Amino acid sequence: MKRPVAAFLIALVVWALLVSLLDRLLRLTLAGYAAAEPAMHFTLGMMIARLAIAAITSVVAGAVAGRIAPRSRRTAFAVGAVLLIVFVPGHVRIWSLFPIWYHLTFLLTLIPLVMIGARLAHTRSSAAQAQLPGAAERAPAPQVREP
Repeated sequence: MKRPVAAFLIALVVWALLVSLLDRLLRLTLAGYAAAEPAMHFTLGMMIARLAIAAITSVVAGAVAGRIAPRSRRTAFAVGAVLLIVFVPGHVRIWSLFPIWYHLTFLLTLIPLVMIGARLAHTRSSAAQAQLPGAAERAPAPQVREP
């Protein structure tokens, strides 16, 4: 029970820290972004960059949750659901400032991207376990079906 709770909390913190870091990087590297941000008058390229940052942070947060609590699919789902619950009111408030595709892309991909991140972490973890010395002896024997 402790691992899923820790995974949930750490994944949310990682999401918040990483999105902040990448947003600061965007301000420094994308011309005009820092000036456009206060009024949220973003160009198409800026909106795509913001969505890319959200996608990256969601996958990473899911991977963190999946790595800490690999047996709990519900943890990653809960992380995505909480992010969705947190961001819906904000997007309702700024609905008129962005095209509908922007809101829908951000909101509708939160849970799936977190789940993908958790699945990728689980797959990598399983593959790494299979390569450990002695893993072949621990692996269950394959089932053979007779005709």
